[in-house]
Amino acid sequence: MKHSRLWLLGGAAAIVALTAGCYGLLEPEQATLPVAAGTGTHPVLPPPNKTFMPTVNIATPIGWKGAEAPRAAAGLVVRAYASGLDHPRWLYKLPNGDVLVAESNSPGTDIQTFKNWVAGLIMGAVGAGEKSPNRITLLRDTDGDGVADQRTVFLDHLYSPFGMALIGDGLYVANANALMRFPYHDGQTRIDDPGTRLIDLPAGYNHHWTKNILASPDGTALYVTVGSNSNVAEQGMAVEEGRARIDRYDIAGGTLRPFATGLRNPNGLAWEPQTGALWTAVNERDEIGSDLVPDYITAVREGAFYGWPYSYYGQHVDVRVQPPRPNLVAQAIAPDYALGPHTASLGIAFSYASSLPDAWRHGLFVAQHGSWNRRPKSGYRVIYVPFTDGRPSGPPQDVLTGFLADDQKHVHGRPVGLALDGKGALLVADDVGDTIWRVTGAATP
Repeated sequence: MKHSRLWLLGGAAAIVALTAGCYGLLEPEQATLPVAAGTGTHPVLPPPNKTFMPTVNIATPIGWKGAEAPRAAAGLVVRAYASGLDHPRWLYKLPNGDVLVAESNSPGTDIQTFKNWVAGLIMGAVGAGEKSPNRITLLRDTDGDGVADQRTVFLDHLYSPFGMALIGDGLYVANANALMRFPYHDGQTRIDDPGTRLIDLPAGYNHHWTKNILASPDGTALYVTVGSNSNVAEQGMAVEEGRARIDRYDIAGGTLRPFATGLRNPNGLAWEPQTGALWTAVNERDEIGSDLVPDYITAVREGAFYGWPYSYYGQHVDVRVQPPRPNLVAQAIAPDYALGPHTASLGIAFSYASSLPDAWRHGLFVAQHGSWNRRPKSGYRVIYVPFTDGRPSGPPQDVLTGFLADDQKHVHGRPVGLALDGKGALLVADDVGDTIWRVTGAATP
């Protein structure tokens, strides 16, 4: 089954490459700057380089074989916490130490265009085109050895689930089309209750289908990420209603309102422990060259507009978007820290409460799922961004690498969601490698 899937994905990659060649990409566009130039508090933003067809540079999945694993930074150790999962995307640690894994994939699209057909081939070739498992699995480490030895289907019959949050006796789950609430009691290993549908979330086409949630510190609200329905509003702004933003859901009142807008595809959410600020990781736009646009992390200001689709990284106008909106561009604020172009940065987790060595306990972990629109490739790693006084304060450092094979043409896995487990180790969801990796200090169990 696994080998058949990888063979089909490799075939899809070949079709995409052939399609690109037919459209004049035999002499492909290349990056002129290193990824580091598009990283940090002052990234380099060269002029756009829009080609006739977008750069397509994908890595064919080959999985992990035998004892293969990602490479951990010096002083760290990585091992599998759980393997043999089905497209594990997102993680959530319950108070008793149990770990919930959203095994999920895109629900698909109902807008059929040539561009969407090619995009579907690309997604299939990078391991994101299969039917969604539509479930949440519970993992438990009963003997404390750092490996999950108990696994149960915790919730199923969901609709491309992603974000999870526990408030009191309610487990909230963000499906691709709705926010759900399920009754929960400590220690249970399965929920059979059908749950309550609290509010619909933008669905339909679902170009960016993932919906993440994060509880407010006082437990009265949930913050909800909703990605855009396109790259830069190619289908018009009508299909972008309620999208490209972070919303705030008031639990008592059952109402949803925008918290911050102009965020093309926000994913990871986390509270910075020292300042209490809400931080997010955002995937920026594609198809204007390998050097643009950097994905980023930023503290999210209430009421702020971050530019999408009319501008990027503050007030850099995207001329592809018509009609222009100079009044909105004038309001756009620049994010706090660039993560490199096309890195597909998704999951984040602050490290202050981790049990890793001290050098890793004062910043933010970021999972970079990896590029398709850059030559050479970028991302395919987990990085650490140091913080001082609640702000990024230095260049990123590699935590886990080796997801991308040495030949740069194949990929063993792709990191997505992050969480700290009950002992403070870093957990990494690898959706292509079907594994949850656990990172500890070299002397830590």
